[in-house]
Amino acid sequence: MSTQVIDLPPRAPALTFASRGPVSELVLSAPLGGEAEAGQLAAGGREPLAASQDVVDDDDVQLALFVLYALSYGSLGRRGAALEFDPGLLALRAMLEEAFEAALRERVEVPALPAAQAPAVAKALFELTLEPGPPALARFVARRATLEQLRELVVHRTIYTLREADPHSWAIPRLSGRAKAALVEIQSDEYGGGNHERMHASLFRSTVRGMGLDERYAAYVDKVPALTLASHNLMSMFGINGRLLGAIVGHLAAFEMTSSIPSRFHAEGFRRHGFGEDVTLYFDEHVEADAVHEQIAAHELAGSLAEDEPELLGDIMFGAAACLALDSWSGEQILADWKAGRSSLRERLA
Repeated sequence: MSTQVIDLPPRAPALTFASRGPVSELVLSAPLGGEAEAGQLAAGGREPLAASQDVVDDDDVQLALFVLYALSYGSLGRRGAALEFDPGLLALRAMLEEAFEAALRERVEVPALPAAQAPAVAKALFELTLEPGPPALARFVARRATLEQLRELVVHRTIYTLREADPHSWAIPRLSGRAKAALVEIQSDEYGGGNHERMHASLFRSTVRGMGLDERYAAYVDKVPALTLASHNLMSMFGINGRLLGAIVGHLAAFEMTSSIPSRFHAEGFRRHGFGEDVTLYFDEHVEADAVHEQIAAHELAGSLAEDEPELLGDIMFGAAACLALDSWSGEQILADWKAGRSSLRERLA
């Protein structure tokens, strides 16, 4: 496998990503600013994609998708800007997305659809996200996680949280009326209400620094497993593709409705090891904020969208169920590794 250097904007050192197979190799070796033949890249990825045993947990496929989405987020700087609309890369991304979405629709259990009315949709979402207690991983973090395991938890979370809220913001221009206003209200809090120091991504950057880790975005891509990348790729796929508007709304609803309790347990785990507010503030903020956001997301965002566009109801519930499923699969994998005495990362931290 080759290693490719990705340009980042000025003031940020170059990051190095290592390919994980033939598909990610195709993406990482795409020529700077060049236009590949639209069918050539897709053809190169077709055979390894067909041979994949599980695209959701496939390191090669998920890294390729992560880098392709990073082009649109601006995470890869000048190189990304040159390649964002390369027809070959877009063709490859569409092929990978088709396989990823198909696998999720086959594996994710979606509950029976409620009536397309805001109270019924909110009730269905609360029932879907209801848990008898805190998730097993959150309980482990609060009571038993070692310092090394806490650092690994933060590394996993850097993949999304240093870009927190961005994947869901793709939906803003595609919504209207009540649903649009609700999403903007939630996102305004996520982005600090106009104060960049209060942006949730900024609060988490303080957590990363406090744990002695690298706060540059994507600095730990090489260390995280496929399911960690897949969790971020899921919301990117839902957000970037307008046809999946219902799914990104459902995803955000489930995301907000299942964040408050785990955040409280995570904060307890860090305090147990003696860390102060510079590390725990991010989690403390979510205990309170997401208790409010879950009501807005369920009733005013997802519920209003279902009322205004009933044809999106199925995708709203699918997006919520897929969010819960991937978070569960990733959490189970991390916890199984820790209980077996293994690192949850592809390579232990220094």
